[in-house]
Amino acid sequence: MKFSTEELINGIQSGNKRLIAKAITLVESKKAEHREQAEELLKKIMPFTGNSVRVGVTGVPGAGKSTFIESFGRLAIANGNKVAVLAIDPSSAINKGSILGDKTRMEELAKEENAFIRPSPSSGFLGGVANTTFETMLICEAAGYDFILIETVGVGQSEVLVSDITDVFLFIKIIGGGDELQGIKRGIMEMLDIIFINKVDDSNRQKAKNTRLELKRALDFIPAKEKSWKVPILLGSALQNEGLEDIYQKINEFIDLKKKNGHFESVRIQQSEKRYEYWVQEYILSMIKKDATVEDAYLQHKKNASEMVSNPSTEAKLFVKNFLSKNKD
Repeated sequence: MKFSTEELINGIQSGNKRLIAKAITLVESKKAEHREQAEELLKKIMPFTGNSVRVGVTGVPGAGKSTFIESFGRLAIANGNKVAVLAIDPSSAINKGSILGDKTRMEELAKEENAFIRPSPSSGFLGGVANTTFETMLICEAAGYDFILIETVGVGQSEVLVSDITDVFLFIKIIGGGDELQGIKRGIMEMLDIIFINKVDDSNRQKAKNTRLELKRALDFIPAKEKSWKVPILLGSALQNEGLEDIYQKINEFIDLKKKNGHFESVRIQQSEKRYEYWVQEYILSMIKKDATVEDAYLQHKKNASEMVSNPSTEAKLFVKNFLSKNKD
């Protein structure tokens, strides 16, 4: 059944989860007619967006991200909030089943009236993970969700993309053998706002404290992302609901600090500008593919670059220059 834009907007604002899901499916569609309606929908809901706290949750596979999100989500709801969870799986374009596991692992959270869980596939229109997630996030904000928790698949490129659309970036760490910092890239460390060492109990508490000390030392060599904010490293267990109140408090403290120093809105403006610049590139490439003549030129310059006839930047510059001249005429 096809729903009108007005029906979808009314459904979003009334908190109808079925229509919220339909709206998300619409903006994920690649069909031209769906895109036209999706753009109309997104334009009309914009006045109702921007009032949530956007939290990116990352960590290596097995760190307990889903368990953390379920426990934290229930805590946030108990504190009077509505919570939306967007699960990202870059492999979902190939393995459709893996991402659906998040929904089944969060059974208790899924039962909550004030919770909404949505897988965010990487195969969305013209932009994969980040674009689909960003649009989905706007719909959830218009539906009145106070916290939007974005779960990434692990430490990698998706973390960079998610960092560009969130207010708080939370890293879930577990205690492993050998070098505790192994596998944590400097680029990820530079983006973090809060670190939570998960799966801590009496048997490994001292090791957890040692890990916290190593992480603190590592952070001392990294410039502060937010002035007057020292990245907190908290210990606990999501499964046992230990340490989650501290995380909840630190997230609110961080948001209050960003709003007080004026960075909250300025960072969101920068994030929107990044999305705009990315979409400009995507739409230009889309236009190229619709024009056979231009596409031929594009492929020829690409071939020259790949065969090292000349360097890639020169070929790109030549193509863009010719493309703009053609369209100007």
